Amino acid sequence: MPDLPHSLELLTADQSRLLIIDMQERLLPVIDGHEVIHRNCLRLIQGAQILSVPVSATEQYPQGLGPTVPELAALLNDRVEKIAFSALNSLDWADSGLEPDGRFRIVIAGIEAHVCVLQTVFDLLAHGFRVYVAADAAGSRRTLDRDIALRRMESGGAVITTVESILFEWCERAGTSGFKQISRLIREL
Repeated sequence: MPDLPHSLELLTADQSRLLIIDMQERLLPVIDGHEVIHRNCLRLIQGAQILSVPVSATEQYPQGLGPTVPELAALLNDRVEKIAFSALNSLDWADSGLEPDGRFRIVIAGIEAHVCVLQTVFDLLAHGFRVYVAADAAGSRRTLDRDIALRRMESGGAVITTVESILFEWCERAGTSGFKQISRLIREL
Protein backbone atom coordinates (compact mmCIF):
# COMPACT_ATOMS: atom_id res chain seq x y z
CA MET A 1 0.00 0.00 0.00
CA PRO A 2 1.42 3.46 -0.87
CA ASP A 3 2.42 5.87 1.88
CA LEU A 4 -0.22 8.57 1.44
CA PRO A 5 0.51 12.11 2.70
CA HIS A 6 -0.91 13.35 5.99
CA SER A 7 -3.67 15.93 6.15
CA LEU A 8 -2.42 19.51 6.06
CA GLU A 9 -4.35 20.02 9.31
CA LEU A 10 -2.01 17.73 11.25
CA LEU A 11 1.10 18.98 12.99
CA THR A 12 4.48 17.49 12.16
CA ALA A 13 7.64 17.91 14.20
CA ASP A 14 9.69 19.02 11.20
CA GLN A 15 7.28 21.86 10.34
CA SER A 16 6.65 23.09 13.89
CA ARG A 17 7.98 25.48 16.49
CA LEU A 18 6.82 25.78 20.10
CA LEU A 19 6.36 29.21 21.64
CA ILE A 20 5.87 29.53 25.41
CA ILE A 21 4.47 32.92 26.38
CA ASP A 22 5.20 34.68 29.67
CA MET A 23 5.20 31.80 32.16
CA GLN A 24 6.64 34.08 34.83
CA GLU A 25 7.06 33.80 38.59
CA ARG A 26 4.87 36.70 39.69
CA LEU A 27 2.13 36.20 37.10
CA LEU A 28 1.65 32.42 37.08
CA PRO A 29 0.33 32.03 40.66
CA VAL A 30 -2.67 34.29 39.97
CA ILE A 31 -3.72 32.40 36.83
CA ASP A 32 -6.82 30.20 37.11
CA GLY A 33 -5.68 26.55 36.98
CA HIS A 34 -2.01 27.55 37.03
CA GLU A 35 -0.77 24.15 38.25
CA VAL A 36 -2.23 22.36 35.21
CA ILE A 37 -1.01 25.05 32.82
CA HIS A 38 2.50 24.86 34.31
CA ARG A 39 2.57 21.06 34.08
CA ASN A 40 1.27 21.06 30.50
CA CYS A 41 3.79 23.69 29.37
CA LEU A 42 6.52 21.53 30.90
CA ARG A 43 5.26 18.48 28.97
CA LEU A 44 5.14 20.44 25.72
CA ILE A 45 8.72 21.64 26.17
CA GLN A 46 9.94 18.15 27.04
CA GLY A 47 8.08 16.65 24.07
CA ALA A 48 9.48 19.29 21.73
CA GLN A 49 13.00 18.51 22.92
CA ILE A 50 12.50 14.77 22.42
CA LEU A 51 11.25 15.32 18.86
CA SER A 52 13.66 18.15 17.90
CA VAL A 53 11.04 20.88 17.68
CA PRO A 54 12.64 24.31 18.31
CA VAL A 55 11.34 26.04 21.43
CA SER A 56 11.23 29.77 22.16
CA ALA A 57 9.87 31.61 25.16
CA THR A 58 9.02 35.19 26.04
CA GLU A 59 9.07 37.17 29.26
CA GLN A 60 6.78 40.19 29.56
CA TYR A 61 8.52 42.99 31.45
CA PRO A 62 10.57 40.62 33.68
CA GLN A 63 11.67 43.48 35.96
CA GLY A 64 8.08 43.68 37.17
CA LEU A 65 6.71 40.16 36.56
CA GLY A 66 9.86 38.21 37.35
CA PRO A 67 11.65 35.63 35.20
CA THR A 68 10.20 32.46 33.74
CA VAL A 69 9.37 29.94 36.49
CA PRO A 70 12.54 27.96 37.32
CA GLU A 71 11.38 24.49 36.23
CA LEU A 72 10.59 25.79 32.73
CA ALA A 73 13.52 28.21 32.57
CA ALA A 74 15.93 25.31 33.14
CA LEU A 75 14.74 23.80 29.83
CA LEU A 76 14.53 27.02 27.81
CA ASN A 77 17.65 28.36 26.14
CA ASP A 78 15.83 30.86 23.95
CA ARG A 79 13.95 33.37 26.17
CA VAL A 80 13.37 36.88 24.94
CA GLU A 81 12.24 39.90 26.89
CA LYS A 82 9.37 41.95 25.55
CA ILE A 83 7.35 45.00 26.44
CA ALA A 84 4.73 44.77 23.68
CA PHE A 85 1.92 42.33 24.40
CA SER A 86 2.39 40.57 21.05
CA ALA A 87 5.62 38.60 20.84
CA LEU A 88 5.84 38.98 17.05
CA ASN A 89 8.57 41.62 16.95
CA SER A 90 10.59 39.91 19.67
CA LEU A 91 10.97 36.64 17.77
CA ASP A 92 13.97 36.57 15.46
CA TRP A 93 12.47 33.71 13.45
CA ALA A 94 9.22 35.59 12.76
CA ASP A 95 10.73 38.57 10.94
CA SER A 96 10.93 36.84 7.57
CA GLY A 97 7.36 35.55 7.49
CA LEU A 98 7.16 31.92 6.48
CA GLU A 99 10.25 30.09 7.52
CA PRO A 100 12.74 28.97 4.88
CA ASP A 101 13.37 25.86 6.99
CA GLY A 102 9.70 24.87 6.59
CA ARG A 103 8.67 25.59 10.18
CA PHE A 104 5.45 27.48 9.53
CA ARG A 105 3.30 25.75 12.19
CA ILE A 106 3.55 27.51 15.53
CA VAL A 107 2.27 25.84 18.69
CA ILE A 108 1.56 28.38 21.42
CA ALA A 109 1.06 27.96 25.15
CA GLY A 110 1.27 30.33 28.09
CA ILE A 111 -0.37 33.30 29.74
CA GLU A 112 -2.41 35.40 29.63
CA ALA A 113 -4.65 33.90 26.97
CA HIS A 114 -6.68 37.06 26.41
CA VAL A 115 -3.71 39.45 26.20
CA CYS A 116 -0.25 38.29 25.11
CA VAL A 117 -1.27 34.88 23.74
CA LEU A 118 -4.18 36.31 21.74
CA GLN A 119 -2.24 39.24 20.31
CA THR A 120 0.70 37.01 19.35
CA VAL A 121 -1.63 34.49 17.70
CA PHE A 122 -3.31 37.14 15.57
CA ASP A 123 0.00 38.70 14.54
CA LEU A 124 1.48 35.32 13.56
CA LEU A 125 -1.65 34.47 11.57
CA ALA A 126 -1.41 37.83 9.78
CA HIS A 127 2.15 36.95 8.73
CA GLY A 128 1.17 33.62 7.18
CA PHE A 129 1.97 31.22 10.00
CA ARG A 130 -0.41 28.37 10.87
CA VAL A 131 -1.07 28.69 14.61
CA TYR A 132 -2.13 25.99 17.09
CA VAL A 133 -3.07 26.96 20.65
CA ALA A 134 -2.75 24.35 23.40
CA ALA A 135 -5.99 25.11 25.28
CA ASP A 136 -4.95 23.07 28.32
CA ALA A 137 -1.63 24.95 28.52
CA ALA A 138 -3.02 28.49 28.19
CA GLY A 139 -4.72 30.53 30.86
CA SER A 140 -5.84 33.85 32.25
CA ARG A 141 -6.61 35.15 35.71
CA ARG A 142 -10.31 34.77 34.97
CA THR A 143 -11.88 31.77 33.23
CA LEU A 144 -14.23 33.94 31.18
CA ASP A 145 -11.31 35.89 29.70
CA ARG A 146 -9.57 32.63 28.75
CA ASP A 147 -12.69 31.07 27.25
CA ILE A 148 -13.56 34.13 25.17
CA ALA A 149 -9.95 34.43 24.00
CA LEU A 150 -9.89 30.79 22.83
CA ARG A 151 -13.16 31.29 20.95
CA ARG A 152 -11.89 34.49 19.40
CA MET A 153 -8.57 32.92 18.33
CA GLU A 154 -10.40 29.97 16.80
CA SER A 155 -12.79 32.20 14.87
CA GLY A 156 -9.77 34.16 13.65
CA GLY A 157 -8.11 31.08 12.16
CA ALA A 158 -6.09 29.47 14.95
CA VAL A 159 -6.50 25.76 15.67
CA ILE A 160 -7.46 25.11 19.30
CA THR A 161 -6.13 21.76 20.46
CA THR A 162 -4.65 19.97 23.48
CA VAL A 163 -1.19 19.02 24.69
CA GLU A 164 -1.80 15.31 24.17
CA SER A 165 -2.99 15.86 20.58
CA ILE A 166 0.03 18.03 19.82
CA LEU A 167 2.52 15.54 21.21
CA PHE A 168 1.05 12.56 19.34
CA GLU A 169 0.77 14.54 16.10
CA TRP A 170 4.44 15.50 16.41
CA CYS A 171 5.27 11.86 17.10
CA GLU A 172 3.27 10.59 14.07
CA ARG A 173 3.71 6.86 14.68
CA ALA A 174 4.13 4.21 17.37
CA GLY A 175 7.11 1.95 17.76
CA THR A 176 9.82 4.61 17.77
CA SER A 177 11.99 5.71 20.68
CA GLY A 178 10.33 9.14 20.42
CA PHE A 179 6.90 7.50 20.75
CA LYS A 180 7.98 5.63 23.89
CA GLN A 181 9.25 8.85 25.50
CA ILE A 182 6.13 10.79 24.47
CA SER A 183 3.92 8.00 25.85
CA ARG A 184 5.67 8.36 29.22
CA LEU A 185 5.05 12.13 29.17
CA ILE A 186 1.36 11.56 28.36
CA ARG A 187 0.96 9.11 31.22
CA GLU A 188 2.30 11.82 33.54
CA LEU A 189 -0.39 14.28 32.40
